[in-house]
Amino acid sequence: MIERILTVGGYTLLSRATGFVRDILLAAVLGAGPTADAFFVAFRLPNHFRAIFAEGAFNAAFVPAYARIRAQGGAAPAKLFAGRVFTLLLASQLALLALALAFTPTVIDILAPGFRNDPERFALAVTLTRITFPYLLLMTLVTLYGGILNALQRFAAAASAPVLLNLALIAALALVPLFPSAGHAAAWGVLVSGVLQALLVGGDAWRTGALPRPWLPALDAEVRRFFRALGPATVGSMGVQLALFADTVIASFLPAGALSALYYADRIDQLPIGVIGIAAGTVVLPEMSRRLAGGDAAGAAHAQNRAVELTLLLSLPCLAAFAVVPDLIMRALFVRGAFTAADAASAGRTLAAYAVGLLPFVLIRSAVAGFLARGDTSTPVKAALIAAAVNILFKVLLTAPLAQAGLALATSIGAWVNLLLVVHFAHRAGHLAIDARLRRSAGRLLAAGLAAALALAAGRVPLARAIGEGDGLHALALLIALGALAGAVYLGAIVLFFGPAWLAAFRSKPQP
Repeated sequence: MIERILTVGGYTLLSRATGFVRDILLAAVLGAGPTADAFFVAFRLPNHFRAIFAEGAFNAAFVPAYARIRAQGGAAPAKLFAGRVFTLLLASQLALLALALAFTPTVIDILAPGFRNDPERFALAVTLTRITFPYLLLMTLVTLYGGILNALQRFAAAASAPVLLNLALIAALALVPLFPSAGHAAAWGVLVSGVLQALLVGGDAWRTGALPRPWLPALDAEVRRFFRALGPATVGSMGVQLALFADTVIASFLPAGALSALYYADRIDQLPIGVIGIAAGTVVLPEMSRRLAGGDAAGAAHAQNRAVELTLLLSLPCLAAFAVVPDLIMRALFVRGAFTAADAASAGRTLAAYAVGLLPFVLIRSAVAGFLARGDTSTPVKAALIAAAVNILFKVLLTAPLAQAGLALATSIGAWVNLLLVVHFAHRAGHLAIDARLRRSAGRLLAAGLAAALALAAGRVPLARAIGEGDGLHALALLIALGALAGAVYLGAIVLFFGPAWLAAFRSKPQP
Protein backbone atom coordinates (compact mmCIF):
# COMPACT_ATOMS: atom_id res chain seq x y z
CA MET A 1 0.00 0.00 0.00
CA ILE A 2 2.83 2.41 0.80
CA GLU A 3 4.16 2.03 -2.75
CA ARG A 4 0.74 3.00 -4.14
CA ILE A 5 0.55 6.03 -1.83
CA LEU A 6 3.98 7.10 -3.07
CA THR A 7 2.87 6.54 -6.68
CA VAL A 8 -0.17 8.75 -6.23
CA GLY A 9 1.88 11.23 -4.22
CA GLY A 10 4.58 11.28 -6.90
CA TYR A 11 2.13 12.10 -9.67
CA THR A 12 0.47 14.65 -7.42
CA LEU A 13 3.87 16.18 -6.73
CA LEU A 14 4.42 16.46 -10.49
CA SER A 15 1.02 18.12 -10.71
CA ARG A 16 1.93 20.55 -7.94
CA ALA A 17 5.30 21.29 -9.55
CA THR A 18 3.66 22.18 -12.87
CA GLY A 19 1.01 23.99 -10.83
CA PHE A 20 3.70 26.22 -9.34
CA VAL A 21 4.83 27.16 -12.84
CA ARG A 22 1.19 27.85 -13.70
CA ASP A 23 0.68 30.00 -10.60
CA ILE A 24 3.91 31.90 -11.18
CA LEU A 25 2.61 32.76 -14.66
CA LEU A 26 -0.84 33.62 -13.30
CA ALA A 27 0.73 35.92 -10.72
CA ALA A 28 2.97 37.57 -13.30
CA VAL A 29 0.24 38.00 -15.91
CA LEU A 30 -2.89 38.54 -13.78
CA GLY A 31 -1.31 39.92 -10.62
CA ALA A 32 -3.68 40.31 -7.67
CA GLY A 33 -6.12 42.87 -9.02
CA PRO A 34 -9.68 42.92 -10.41
CA THR A 35 -9.02 40.65 -13.41
CA ALA A 36 -7.40 38.05 -11.17
CA ASP A 37 -10.29 38.23 -8.70
CA ALA A 38 -12.83 37.73 -11.52
CA PHE A 39 -10.95 34.70 -12.88
CA PHE A 40 -10.54 33.09 -9.47
CA VAL A 41 -14.28 33.40 -8.83
CA ALA A 42 -14.96 31.82 -12.25
CA PHE A 43 -12.48 29.05 -11.48
CA ARG A 44 -13.76 28.45 -7.95
CA LEU A 45 -17.41 28.10 -8.93
CA PRO A 46 -17.21 24.83 -10.92
CA ASN A 47 -14.66 23.53 -8.44
CA HIS A 48 -17.06 24.15 -5.53
CA PHE A 49 -19.76 22.10 -7.29
CA ARG A 50 -17.17 19.51 -8.29
CA ALA A 51 -16.20 19.05 -4.66
CA ILE A 52 -19.87 18.75 -3.61
CA PHE A 53 -21.20 16.44 -6.31
CA ALA A 54 -18.12 14.77 -7.72
CA GLU A 55 -14.87 14.13 -5.89
CA GLY A 56 -16.00 14.45 -2.28
CA ALA A 57 -19.43 12.83 -2.15
CA PHE A 58 -19.18 10.62 -5.21
CA ASN A 59 -15.89 8.94 -4.33
CA ALA A 60 -17.01 8.38 -0.73
CA ALA A 61 -20.08 6.46 -1.94
CA PHE A 62 -18.93 4.93 -5.23
CA VAL A 63 -15.46 3.49 -4.59
CA PRO A 64 -16.42 1.21 -1.65
CA ALA A 65 -19.61 0.11 -3.48
CA TYR A 66 -17.80 -0.69 -6.73
CA ALA A 67 -15.00 -2.50 -4.91
CA ARG A 68 -17.48 -4.58 -2.92
CA ILE A 69 -19.62 -5.51 -5.96
CA ARG A 70 -16.57 -6.49 -7.98
CA ALA A 71 -15.08 -8.50 -5.09
CA GLN A 72 -18.31 -10.37 -4.46
CA GLY A 73 -19.78 -10.73 -7.96
CA GLY A 74 -17.00 -10.13 -10.47
CA ALA A 75 -16.47 -7.67 -13.32
CA ALA A 76 -19.86 -7.96 -15.08
CA PRO A 77 -22.15 -6.76 -12.26
CA ALA A 78 -19.61 -4.07 -11.33
CA LYS A 79 -19.63 -2.76 -14.91
CA LEU A 80 -23.44 -2.79 -15.00
CA PHE A 81 -23.56 -0.86 -11.73
CA ALA A 82 -21.03 1.69 -13.03
CA GLY A 83 -22.99 2.11 -16.28
CA ARG A 84 -26.24 2.85 -14.49
CA VAL A 85 -24.54 5.35 -12.20
CA PHE A 86 -22.86 6.92 -15.25
CA THR A 87 -26.23 7.52 -16.94
CA LEU A 88 -27.79 9.14 -13.88
CA LEU A 89 -24.68 11.20 -13.19
CA LEU A 90 -24.44 12.50 -16.76
CA ALA A 91 -28.12 13.51 -16.84
CA SER A 92 -27.86 15.41 -13.54
CA GLN A 93 -24.72 17.26 -14.61
CA LEU A 94 -26.23 18.30 -17.95
CA ALA A 95 -29.23 19.74 -16.12
CA LEU A 96 -26.97 21.60 -13.67
CA LEU A 97 -24.88 22.99 -16.53
CA ALA A 98 -27.97 24.31 -18.34
CA LEU A 99 -29.19 26.05 -15.18
CA ALA A 100 -25.77 27.55 -14.43
CA LEU A 101 -25.34 28.96 -17.93
CA ALA A 102 -28.87 30.41 -17.92
CA PHE A 103 -28.57 32.07 -14.51
CA THR A 104 -24.86 32.95 -14.31
CA PRO A 105 -25.39 36.59 -13.22
CA THR A 106 -27.58 35.41 -10.35
CA VAL A 107 -24.97 32.84 -9.36
CA ILE A 108 -22.25 35.52 -9.29
CA ASP A 109 -24.55 37.76 -7.24
CA ILE A 110 -24.80 34.98 -4.68
CA LEU A 111 -21.17 33.85 -4.76
CA ALA A 112 -19.49 37.28 -4.93
CA PRO A 113 -22.09 39.95 -4.03
CA GLY A 114 -19.36 42.53 -3.46
CA PHE A 115 -18.67 42.49 -7.21
CA ARG A 116 -21.95 44.39 -7.81
CA ASN A 117 -20.13 47.50 -6.61
CA ASP A 118 -17.66 47.06 -9.49
CA PRO A 119 -19.66 46.57 -12.74
CA GLU A 120 -16.57 45.82 -14.82
CA ARG A 121 -15.35 43.10 -12.46
CA PHE A 122 -18.90 41.66 -12.22
CA ALA A 123 -19.35 41.49 -16.00
CA LEU A 124 -15.96 39.85 -16.44
CA ALA A 125 -16.74 37.27 -13.74
CA VAL A 126 -20.01 36.37 -15.51
CA THR A 127 -18.27 35.95 -18.87
CA LEU A 128 -15.43 33.86 -17.49
CA THR A 129 -17.78 31.65 -15.44
CA ARG A 130 -19.76 30.77 -18.57
CA ILE A 131 -16.50 29.60 -20.13
CA THR A 132 -15.28 27.58 -17.14
CA PHE A 133 -18.50 26.01 -15.87
CA PRO A 134 -18.61 23.12 -18.42
CA TYR A 135 -15.36 22.02 -16.76
CA LEU A 136 -17.57 20.62 -13.98
CA LEU A 137 -19.28 18.16 -16.34
CA LEU A 138 -15.95 16.97 -17.71
CA MET A 139 -14.43 16.57 -14.25
CA THR A 140 -17.46 14.60 -13.08
CA LEU A 141 -16.66 12.06 -15.78
CA VAL A 142 -13.01 12.10 -14.71
CA THR A 143 -14.10 11.39 -11.14
CA LEU A 144 -16.24 8.42 -12.21
CA TYR A 145 -13.51 6.93 -14.37
CA GLY A 146 -10.91 7.60 -11.68
CA GLY A 147 -13.07 5.97 -9.01
CA ILE A 148 -13.33 2.82 -11.11
CA LEU A 149 -9.58 2.75 -11.69
CA ASN A 150 -8.81 3.35 -8.00
CA ALA A 151 -11.06 0.44 -7.03
CA LEU A 152 -9.02 -1.68 -9.47
CA GLN A 153 -5.79 -0.54 -7.78
CA ARG A 154 -4.86 1.60 -10.82
CA PHE A 155 -3.96 5.09 -9.63
CA ALA A 156 -1.55 6.60 -12.15
CA ALA A 157 -3.95 8.07 -14.75
CA ALA A 158 -6.28 9.79 -12.28
CA ALA A 159 -3.35 11.07 -10.20
CA SER A 160 -1.56 12.50 -13.25
CA ALA A 161 -4.64 14.08 -14.87
CA PRO A 162 -4.32 17.42 -13.00
CA VAL A 163 -0.97 17.93 -14.73
CA LEU A 164 -2.99 18.55 -17.90
CA LEU A 165 -4.85 21.41 -16.20
CA ASN A 166 -1.56 23.10 -15.43
CA LEU A 167 -0.11 22.53 -18.90
CA ALA A 168 -3.27 23.80 -20.59
CA LEU A 169 -3.27 26.96 -18.45
CA ILE A 170 0.43 27.54 -19.11
CA ALA A 171 -0.18 27.22 -22.85
CA ALA A 172 -3.21 29.52 -22.69
CA LEU A 173 -1.29 32.18 -20.74
CA ALA A 174 1.46 32.02 -23.35
CA LEU A 175 -1.19 32.90 -25.96
CA VAL A 176 -2.73 35.86 -24.09
CA PRO A 177 -2.43 38.24 -27.09
CA LEU A 178 -4.94 36.05 -28.96
CA PHE A 179 -7.67 36.59 -26.31
CA PRO A 180 -9.65 39.66 -25.18
CA SER A 181 -7.86 39.54 -21.79
CA ALA A 182 -5.59 37.36 -19.70
CA GLY A 183 -8.67 36.25 -17.75
CA HIS A 184 -10.29 34.95 -20.96
CA ALA A 185 -7.12 33.04 -21.86
CA ALA A 186 -6.97 31.38 -18.43
CA ALA A 187 -10.68 30.47 -18.53
CA TRP A 188 -10.37 28.77 -21.93
CA GLY A 189 -7.30 26.94 -20.66
CA VAL A 190 -9.41 25.50 -17.82
CA LEU A 191 -12.07 24.24 -20.24
CA VAL A 192 -9.57 22.67 -22.65
CA SER A 193 -7.87 20.92 -19.75
CA GLY A 194 -11.17 19.28 -18.77
CA VAL A 195 -11.44 17.70 -22.21
CA LEU A 196 -7.85 16.44 -22.04
CA GLN A 197 -8.29 14.98 -18.54
CA ALA A 198 -11.49 13.16 -19.52
CA LEU A 199 -9.71 11.63 -22.52
CA LEU A 200 -6.72 10.55 -20.43
CA VAL A 201 -8.60 8.90 -17.55
CA GLY A 202 -11.40 7.56 -19.74
CA GLY A 203 -8.80 6.08 -22.08
CA ASP A 204 -7.17 4.18 -19.21
CA ALA A 205 -10.56 2.86 -18.09
CA TRP A 206 -11.23 1.75 -21.68
CA ARG A 207 -7.90 -0.07 -21.88
CA THR A 208 -8.73 -2.02 -18.72
CA GLY A 209 -12.14 -2.99 -20.09
CA ALA A 210 -13.90 -1.11 -17.28
CA LEU A 211 -15.15 1.98 -19.16
CA PRO A 212 -18.86 2.28 -18.31
CA ARG A 213 -21.39 2.64 -21.09
CA PRO A 214 -24.84 4.20 -20.71
CA TRP A 215 -27.56 1.90 -19.43
CA LEU A 216 -31.23 2.65 -19.01
CA PRO A 217 -31.59 3.90 -15.42
CA ALA A 218 -32.73 1.17 -13.06
CA LEU A 219 -32.99 1.63 -9.30
CA ASP A 220 -31.94 -1.89 -8.42
CA ALA A 221 -30.74 -2.81 -4.93
CA GLU A 222 -27.12 -1.78 -5.54
CA VAL A 223 -28.01 1.58 -7.11
CA ARG A 224 -30.43 2.34 -4.26
CA ARG A 225 -27.71 1.43 -1.76
CA PHE A 226 -25.31 3.74 -3.60
CA PHE A 227 -27.73 6.67 -3.41
CA ARG A 228 -28.40 6.03 0.26
CA ALA A 229 -24.67 6.49 0.80
CA LEU A 230 -24.38 9.37 -1.70
CA GLY A 231 -27.08 11.49 -0.04
CA PRO A 232 -25.35 11.96 3.33
CA ALA A 233 -21.96 12.30 1.63
CA THR A 234 -23.33 15.09 -0.56
CA VAL A 235 -24.75 16.88 2.47
CA GLY A 236 -21.36 16.60 4.18
CA SER A 237 -19.49 17.89 1.15
CA MET A 238 -22.02 20.69 0.83
CA GLY A 239 -21.31 21.78 4.39
CA VAL A 240 -17.59 22.02 3.68
CA GLN A 241 -18.20 23.88 0.43
CA LEU A 242 -20.61 26.31 2.10
CA ALA A 243 -17.71 27.36 4.29
CA LEU A 244 -15.58 27.89 1.17
CA PHE A 245 -18.43 29.78 -0.48
CA ALA A 246 -18.40 32.03 2.58
CA ASP A 247 -14.72 32.78 1.89
CA THR A 248 -15.56 34.02 -1.58
CA VAL A 249 -18.65 35.95 -0.49
CA ILE A 250 -16.90 37.75 2.38
CA ALA A 251 -13.67 38.35 0.43
CA SER A 252 -15.64 39.97 -2.39
CA PHE A 253 -16.35 42.85 0.01
CA LEU A 254 -12.69 43.23 0.96
CA PRO A 255 -10.31 45.42 -1.08
CA ALA A 256 -9.18 44.09 -4.46
CA GLY A 257 -6.51 41.45 -4.02
CA ALA A 258 -8.03 39.62 -1.04
CA LEU A 259 -9.40 36.80 -3.17
CA SER A 260 -6.07 36.50 -4.93
CA ALA A 261 -4.19 36.32 -1.60
CA LEU A 262 -6.51 33.50 -0.53
CA TYR A 263 -5.92 31.71 -3.81
CA TYR A 264 -2.11 31.84 -3.77
CA ALA A 265 -1.89 30.92 -0.07
CA ASP A 266 -4.29 28.03 -0.61
CA ARG A 267 -2.24 26.80 -3.56
CA ILE A 268 0.84 26.48 -1.35
CA ASP A 269 -1.18 24.91 1.46
CA GLN A 270 -2.65 22.40 -0.99
CA LEU A 271 0.81 21.04 -1.82
CA PRO A 272 1.09 18.75 1.24
CA ILE A 273 -2.69 18.25 1.34
CA GLY A 274 -2.70 16.88 -2.21
CA VAL A 275 0.66 15.15 -2.35
CA ILE A 276 0.35 13.55 1.10
CA GLY A 277 -3.13 13.72 2.61
CA ILE A 278 -5.30 13.12 -0.44
CA ALA A 279 -2.85 10.57 -1.85
CA ALA A 280 -2.98 8.56 1.38
CA GLY A 281 -6.78 8.79 1.54
CA THR A 282 -7.15 7.83 -2.13
CA VAL A 283 -5.19 4.62 -1.60
CA VAL A 284 -6.31 3.65 1.90
CA LEU A 285 -10.06 3.78 1.11
CA PRO A 286 -10.12 1.00 -1.53
CA GLU A 287 -7.50 -0.91 0.50
CA MET A 288 -9.66 -0.86 3.62
CA SER A 289 -12.82 -1.58 1.60
CA ARG A 290 -11.20 -4.64 0.03
CA ARG A 291 -9.88 -5.95 3.35
CA LEU A 292 -13.15 -5.43 5.19
CA ALA A 293 -15.08 -7.12 2.36
CA GLY A 294 -12.77 -10.11 2.89
CA GLY A 295 -13.25 -10.11 6.68
CA ASP A 296 -9.73 -8.81 7.42
CA ALA A 297 -10.48 -6.12 10.01
CA ALA A 298 -6.93 -6.27 11.41
CA GLY A 299 -5.44 -5.66 7.98
CA ALA A 300 -7.79 -2.70 7.43
CA ALA A 301 -6.75 -1.16 10.75
CA HIS A 302 -3.07 -1.72 9.94
CA ALA A 303 -3.50 0.03 6.57
CA GLN A 304 -5.16 3.01 8.24
CA ASN A 305 -2.48 3.30 10.93
CA ARG A 306 0.35 3.19 8.40
CA ALA A 307 -1.39 5.81 6.23
CA VAL A 308 -1.68 8.17 9.21
CA GLU A 309 1.93 7.54 10.20
CA LEU A 310 3.28 8.21 6.72
CA THR A 311 1.11 11.32 6.45
CA LEU A 312 2.60 12.73 9.66
CA LEU A 313 6.14 11.88 8.56
CA LEU A 314 5.85 13.75 5.28
CA SER A 315 3.66 16.70 6.30
CA LEU A 316 5.35 17.97 9.46
CA PRO A 317 8.29 19.64 7.63
CA CYS A 318 5.75 21.51 5.49
CA LEU A 319 3.93 22.67 8.62
CA ALA A 320 7.22 23.97 10.04
CA ALA A 321 7.95 25.97 6.87
CA PHE A 322 4.44 27.41 6.50
CA ALA A 323 4.40 28.52 10.12
CA VAL A 324 7.92 29.99 10.34
CA VAL A 325 8.73 31.46 6.89
CA PRO A 326 5.41 31.97 5.02
CA ASP A 327 6.38 35.45 3.81
CA LEU A 328 9.65 34.18 2.36
CA ILE A 329 7.86 31.35 0.53
CA MET A 330 5.53 33.83 -1.16
CA ARG A 331 8.31 36.27 -2.08
CA ALA A 332 10.53 33.52 -3.47
CA LEU A 333 7.82 31.95 -5.61
CA PHE A 334 5.60 34.76 -6.83
CA VAL A 335 7.13 38.26 -6.66
CA ARG A 336 7.61 39.15 -10.30
CA GLY A 337 5.63 40.95 -12.99
CA ALA A 338 2.30 42.23 -11.67
CA PHE A 339 2.67 40.45 -8.30
CA THR A 340 4.32 42.80 -5.80
CA ALA A 341 6.10 42.41 -2.46
CA ALA A 342 2.98 43.82 -0.75
CA ASP A 343 0.89 41.11 -2.43
CA ALA A 344 3.37 38.50 -1.17
CA ALA A 345 3.19 39.83 2.40
CA SER A 346 -0.62 39.62 2.34
CA ALA A 347 -0.55 36.08 0.93
CA GLY A 348 2.13 35.10 3.47
CA ARG A 349 -0.07 36.12 6.41
CA THR A 350 -2.86 34.05 4.88
CA LEU A 351 -0.59 31.02 4.46
CA ALA A 352 0.44 31.21 8.13
CA ALA A 353 -3.24 31.11 9.09
CA TYR A 354 -3.83 28.07 6.86
CA ALA A 355 -0.81 26.37 8.48
CA VAL A 356 -2.70 26.23 11.80
CA GLY A 357 -5.00 23.65 10.22
CA LEU A 358 -2.52 21.75 8.08
CA LEU A 359 -2.44 18.60 10.24
CA PRO A 360 -6.22 18.04 10.24
CA PHE A 361 -6.32 18.91 6.53
CA VAL A 362 -3.85 16.12 5.67
CA LEU A 363 -5.20 13.57 8.16
CA ILE A 364 -8.94 13.82 7.56
CA ARG A 365 -9.05 11.62 4.44
CA SER A 366 -7.37 8.73 6.25
CA ALA A 367 -9.46 9.31 9.37
CA VAL A 368 -12.85 9.06 7.60
CA ALA A 369 -11.78 6.02 5.55
CA GLY A 370 -12.82 3.71 8.40
CA PHE A 371 -16.41 4.90 8.06
CA LEU A 372 -16.55 5.08 4.26
CA ALA A 373 -15.03 1.60 3.81
CA ARG A 374 -17.93 0.26 5.90
CA GLY A 375 -20.49 2.13 3.79
CA ASP A 376 -21.19 4.66 6.55
CA THR A 377 -21.27 8.10 4.97
CA SER A 378 -23.67 9.57 7.54
CA THR A 379 -21.34 9.77 10.55
CA PRO A 380 -18.60 11.84 8.83
CA VAL A 381 -21.38 14.20 7.69
CA LYS A 382 -22.26 15.04 11.30
CA ALA A 383 -18.68 16.05 11.95
CA ALA A 384 -18.40 17.99 8.68
CA LEU A 385 -21.59 19.99 9.25
CA ILE A 386 -20.70 20.93 12.82
CA ALA A 387 -17.21 21.92 11.66
CA ALA A 388 -18.66 23.99 8.80
CA ALA A 389 -20.91 25.88 11.22
CA VAL A 390 -17.94 26.61 13.51
CA ASN A 391 -15.89 27.64 10.48
CA ILE A 392 -18.49 30.13 9.24
CA LEU A 393 -18.99 31.56 12.73
CA PHE A 394 -15.27 32.26 13.08
CA LYS A 395 -15.15 33.77 9.58
CA VAL A 396 -17.69 36.35 10.71
CA LEU A 397 -15.73 37.02 13.90
CA LEU A 398 -12.21 37.13 12.43
CA THR A 399 -12.55 38.85 9.07
CA ALA A 400 -12.86 42.39 10.42
CA PRO A 401 -9.62 42.30 12.45
CA LEU A 402 -7.59 40.00 10.17
CA ALA A 403 -9.09 40.44 6.65
CA GLN A 404 -8.55 37.40 4.41
CA ALA A 405 -6.13 35.88 6.94
CA GLY A 406 -9.11 35.67 9.30
CA LEU A 407 -10.97 33.62 6.69
CA ALA A 408 -8.02 31.22 6.46
CA LEU A 409 -7.70 30.96 10.24
CA ALA A 410 -11.41 30.17 10.54
CA THR A 411 -10.96 27.42 7.97
CA SER A 412 -8.14 25.97 10.07
CA ILE A 413 -10.28 26.04 13.23
CA GLY A 414 -13.07 24.25 11.38
CA ALA A 415 -10.60 21.61 10.17
CA TRP A 416 -9.53 20.83 13.74
CA VAL A 417 -13.15 20.53 14.86
CA ASN A 418 -13.86 18.18 11.95
CA LEU A 419 -10.91 15.88 12.65
CA LEU A 420 -11.48 15.72 16.41
CA LEU A 421 -15.16 14.88 15.94
CA VAL A 422 -14.37 12.16 13.38
CA VAL A 423 -11.83 10.60 15.75
CA HIS A 424 -14.36 10.76 18.61
CA PHE A 425 -17.12 9.15 16.55
CA ALA A 426 -14.76 6.47 15.22
CA HIS A 427 -13.55 5.59 18.71
CA ARG A 428 -17.13 5.39 19.98
CA ALA A 429 -18.18 3.12 17.10
CA GLY A 430 -15.15 0.85 17.47
CA HIS A 431 -13.86 1.77 13.99
CA LEU A 432 -10.57 3.21 15.22
CA ALA A 433 -7.79 0.94 16.44
CA ILE A 434 -4.65 3.02 17.04
CA ASP A 435 -1.80 0.53 17.37
CA ALA A 436 1.20 0.80 19.69
CA ARG A 437 3.54 1.74 16.85
CA LEU A 438 1.49 4.79 15.84
CA ARG A 439 1.20 5.96 19.45
CA ARG A 440 4.98 5.81 19.84
CA SER A 441 5.68 7.38 16.45
CA ALA A 442 3.35 10.37 16.73
CA GLY A 443 5.18 12.03 19.62
CA ARG A 444 8.59 11.44 18.09
CA LEU A 445 7.49 12.81 14.73
CA LEU A 446 6.09 15.94 16.38
CA ALA A 447 9.42 16.42 18.19
CA ALA A 448 11.28 16.09 14.87
CA GLY A 449 8.94 18.65 13.28
CA LEU A 450 9.58 21.06 16.15
CA ALA A 451 13.33 20.64 15.61
CA ALA A 452 12.88 21.57 11.94
CA ALA A 453 10.86 24.66 12.90
CA LEU A 454 13.56 25.76 15.34
CA ALA A 455 16.21 25.28 12.64
CA LEU A 456 14.25 27.55 10.28
CA ALA A 457 13.83 30.22 12.94
CA ALA A 458 17.47 30.08 14.09
CA GLY A 459 18.97 29.87 10.62
CA ARG A 460 17.06 32.64 8.87
CA VAL A 461 19.06 35.64 10.13
CA PRO A 462 22.60 34.26 9.59
CA LEU A 463 21.70 32.78 6.20
CA ALA A 464 20.02 36.03 5.15
CA ARG A 465 23.21 37.91 6.02
CA ALA A 466 25.24 35.52 3.88
CA ILE A 467 22.85 35.30 0.92
CA GLY A 468 20.74 38.44 1.09
CA GLU A 469 16.99 38.69 1.71
CA GLY A 470 15.55 40.67 -1.15
CA ASP A 471 13.02 39.46 -3.68
CA GLY A 472 13.52 37.24 -6.71
CA LEU A 473 16.66 35.12 -6.81
CA HIS A 474 17.88 36.24 -3.38
CA ALA A 475 14.64 35.14 -1.74
CA LEU A 476 14.64 31.86 -3.69
CA ALA A 477 18.26 31.11 -2.73
CA LEU A 478 17.52 31.86 0.92
CA LEU A 479 14.44 29.61 0.85
CA ILE A 480 16.44 26.75 -0.68
CA ALA A 481 19.22 27.14 1.90
CA LEU A 482 16.76 27.20 4.80
CA GLY A 483 14.91 24.22 3.34
CA ALA A 484 18.14 22.24 3.12
CA LEU A 485 19.03 23.13 6.73
CA ALA A 486 15.59 22.23 8.10
CA GLY A 487 15.46 19.06 6.02
CA ALA A 488 18.82 17.89 7.35
CA VAL A 489 17.75 18.59 10.93
CA TYR A 490 14.43 16.77 10.41
CA LEU A 491 16.05 13.69 8.87
CA GLY A 492 18.69 13.66 11.59
CA ALA A 493 15.99 13.76 14.25
CA ILE A 494 14.10 10.90 12.53
CA VAL A 495 17.23 8.73 12.52
CA LEU A 496 17.99 9.68 16.13
CA PHE A 497 14.48 8.96 17.39
CA PHE A 498 13.66 5.88 15.28
CA GLY A 499 16.84 4.39 13.91
CA PRO A 500 17.74 4.05 10.20
CA ALA A 501 15.64 0.89 9.68
CA TRP A 502 12.35 2.40 10.84
CA LEU A 503 10.91 3.09 7.37
CA ALA A 504 11.30 -0.57 6.43
CA ALA A 505 8.61 -1.40 8.99
CA PHE A 506 6.01 0.29 6.78
CA ARG A 507 6.15 -2.84 4.64
CA SER A 508 5.46 -5.16 7.56
CA LYS A 509 2.23 -7.11 7.87
CA PRO A 510 -0.22 -6.45 10.70
CA GLN A 511 0.36 -8.39 13.87
CA PRO A 512 -2.36 -10.95 14.70
